[in-house]
Amino acid sequence: MPLVLPPSVLGFYLLLAFSPQHGLGKWLHDVFDIQFVFSFNGLVLASFIYSMPFMTGPIKSALQQLPTSLAQASYTLGKTRWQTFKSVLVPNIKPSLLTAAVLTFAHTLGEFGVVLMIGGSIPNITRVASIAVYDSVEQMDYAAANSYSIILFAITFVLVTGVFIFNKHQAKSPLE
Repeated sequence: MPLVLPPSVLGFYLLLAFSPQHGLGKWLHDVFDIQFVFSFNGLVLASFIYSMPFMTGPIKSALQQLPTSLAQASYTLGKTRWQTFKSVLVPNIKPSLLTAAVLTFAHTLGEFGVVLMIGGSIPNITRVASIAVYDSVEQMDYAAANSYSIILFAITFVLVTGVFIFNKHQAKSPLE
């Protein structure tokens, strides 16, 4: 079962986990001089943790739809499970991998709760577009909020449309 929590709840627990005053965060800070709280690296890590359930579903589904004969043929040729996965199965689900990655990225662009909790809104460090939209609305600057929102919409629309066009092109047989 994937980890699916409300974004602000997950963000709060990641904030606690990576806090330099507690457990894992303290160890990371003391041993490796790494701080994930209120940093760009923390935003990336938190977004990755938050978004993984959105990526694993389509990939798992794609792997389950592959014929078992592909893996079995690879095993009879002496390939290990890892070699079969890497060289046989993954190449056969490339469109699904691309779709999962792009949809997850597009979903993460608009993420607010985890981002605000782990990164705050530090200008030029952790302030992202979704936070800028919120800040603009809070200041009643709807023109700025609209500009940020249009940019986010355009990026996600182009990405998602591009993936679907690419996948449609990939699905066509060579004889067409």
